[in-house]
Amino acid sequence: MAEPLTQPVLPSFAQLQADAGWRSIEFISDLHLEAGEPATFECWRQYLASSSADAIFILGDLFEVWVGDDAAAQAGFEADCARWLREAGQGHQPPRPLFFVHGNRDFLIGPAFAAQAGLTLLDDPTVLHWQGQRWLLSHGDLLCLEDRDYLAFRAQVRTPAWQQAFLSRPLQERRTIARGIRNQSEAHKADPKAVWADVDDAAARQWLQAAGARTLIHGHTHRPADHALGQGLQRRVLSDWHADASPPRAQVLRLTAQGGVQRIDLLPAAP
Repeated sequence: MAEPLTQPVLPSFAQLQADAGWRSIEFISDLHLEAGEPATFECWRQYLASSSADAIFILGDLFEVWVGDDAAAQAGFEADCARWLREAGQGHQPPRPLFFVHGNRDFLIGPAFAAQAGLTLLDDPTVLHWQGQRWLLSHGDLLCLEDRDYLAFRAQVRTPAWQQAFLSRPLQERRTIARGIRNQSEAHKADPKAVWADVDDAAARQWLQAAGARTLIHGHTHRPADHALGQGLQRRVLSDWHADASPPRAQVLRLTAQGGVQRIDLLPAAP
């Protein structure tokens, strides 16, 4: 096993100034939407249609896999998702922004799909300025320092050269490659000896201190919880979504201008 990183390189922190009129905002991540999981898709669709938030932030892995924006240029699952996203933003009264941070599964989402879906792409990490506070937003994968193999893979596939080479392949070939990668991932999940890295708390503290923020909000780990990091710092971990799991998972993190923080379970477990 590779040795874990001990001295992470600090990233640059993008800045986002919230609209002064926002009274509530919501965060979701790790929905892993795919055509073969209709229950999760329907839960997400109903959430978008019913949410009263003034802004919605999607912190990565909205999709189980993304092979290129041209997948949404033809009728099908990806185009349907784009339509529901746009309706959630432009169809809401008043219109509201939908923000997106890339995850490890959908890092190839680009400006074409963002325009089609009405999404605003954010850098990872981004500091959100809202209600006199600075909130640090990230997918979270960069902070899983013990997952050296993944971080090496991440560095490779985020290069323009790799992405250009992959996206130049025919769409169907890209879908076939993605299925193979997904099958490998599912086999790894099924391995009882598999160890899943968590966010490194020391690195999270370092990020927060450098960003001048007190709270990190992230996904990726599928371990929803609130963690005190000391010195008044904390990280809030978003839930993954899986409507067919037992118990089902579909949780929203909601912040209000009055200072409230609420985890909303859209599919509560049966009594």
